[in-house]
Amino acid sequence: MDKKQAGSEHPPHLHVHTHTKAVLNRFSRAIGHMESVKRMVEEGRDCSEILIQIAAVKSAVNNIGKMILEDHISHCVVAAAATGDQKVIEDLNKAIDTFVR
Repeated sequence: MDKKQAGSEHPPHLHVHTHTKAVLNRFSRAIGHMESVKRMVEEGRDCSEILIQIAAVKSAVNNIGKMILEDHISHCVVAAAATGDQKVIEDLNKAIDTFVR
């Protein structure tokens, strides 16, 4: 019996959630925005303008993270709580700690 069969590892989760399409759309927009900011730097645009756009990108990425967190709690954490899977809760706590830094 290998490790997975022995239960020492959790099976990989399919992370298809309610907002997956919206998350992907927001990622596409954020990537496009980053490319635009990169062009601003290449063109020698005003540093203040660039910093404002970087702040907008950071906000967009944070909002994507919030959407993923909400979906994770609504699906994975709820399912883990129902089955007593403490590892999912521990992993969530680590992820939140890293996300809010």
